Amino acid sequence: MSEPFTSSTTPAELDDLRARLRATRWPDVPEDAGWAQGVDVNYLRDIATYWADGFDWPAQEAALNRLPRFRTTIGGYRIHFVHAKAPHGDGWPLLLSHGWPDSFWRYTKVIPLLTELGFDVVVPDMPGYGYSDRPTGTTPPDTIAVAGLWAELMSQLGYERFGAAGGDIGSGVSRYLALDHPERVVAVHRMDAGFPVFTGDRAELAQEERDFLDSAAAWGAAEGAYAAMHRTKPQTAAVGLNDSPAGLLAWIVEKLRAWSDCGGDVERAFTRDEILTNVTIYWLTGTIGSAMRMYRVNGAIPLAQHARRVEVPSGFSLYPADLVRPPRAWLDRIANTVRVTEHARGGHFAPFEQPAEYAAELKAFFERY
Repeated sequence: MSEPFTSSTTPAELDDLRARLRATRWPDVPEDAGWAQGVDVNYLRDIATYWADGFDWPAQEAALNRLPRFRTTIGGYRIHFVHAKAPHGDGWPLLLSHGWPDSFWRYTKVIPLLTELGFDVVVPDMPGYGYSDRPTGTTPPDTIAVAGLWAELMSQLGYERFGAAGGDIGSGVSRYLALDHPERVVAVHRMDAGFPVFTGDRAELAQEERDFLDSAAAWGAAEGAYAAMHRTKPQTAAVGLNDSPAGLLAWIVEKLRAWSDCGGDVERAFTRDEILTNVTIYWLTGTIGSAMRMYRVNGAIPLAQHARRVEVPSGFSLYPADLVRPPRAWLDRIANTVRVTEHARGGHFAPFEQPAEYAAELKAFFERY
């Protein structure tokens, strides 16, 4: 059964973090490199100094602890989740699934908005992320297995029918919830369609679909080095990232900037405190390695699973600064698509970047069900 949960950080943990930040051995910086070769080290030094000497983690942790947080055991894992109910009772159950490089943090801004709109909101941390257990074996749960865990979680909470929504890896989790539990998932909303997998004859595709496959492949070639590392040698990267908070910050903040609608200035999309809250969760829980390992098991999912079409009513929100944008023809191919909304602003982390618009979109989509 579920038990209330609050996180608690000791002074010794924070002293260790600050000492490591102050002792960082910084690399040389090519002149005028900026963000062209990865993280802007000059920016990173500045925010790392703030992390060591100005960031108030106890205040941020207290804010997180004001959320209704719980732990329960499912499939042998202690799972951490937020369960926030609509204030007037009889809320519409909605399960939100996060991705990488985040955790339940992705939805912290939007949770109170959704409860005011009449939802009972459930936001779990996947195994290996945030405050959920880190899998100990070499084959942690993939998105298919996590979908099964989340179906069991919703049963524990008394929700036999519910809506599912998510982005990034959470988009895949939501997809498999709809595929494997269609009798329970009323409708599914996704912030992306995932990276396309197509093994048929490309001549069957519309030109816009072929262009989409090409653009996704080009993105992967230019920006996908992190994912290749996660899929193939996650433990090699984990040694450095789990030991160096500056390295961990570099690995995550570069993605927050590249994948958000920030015009090149990451702090247009996230405040420093918001960035560092996300990264500090990774640091204190020691989950960067376990989070990366999920890419390895997801990469081994059989191609036949990728070819399955979602028949549960599906909605998609497409944001201008997200990684790749699928055309409507592709969305109709992979799902029973009943609503597509193209937003004017926002990126990969839309619930954090545009929380009011994202909450309103979920309300507009799910209210018909």
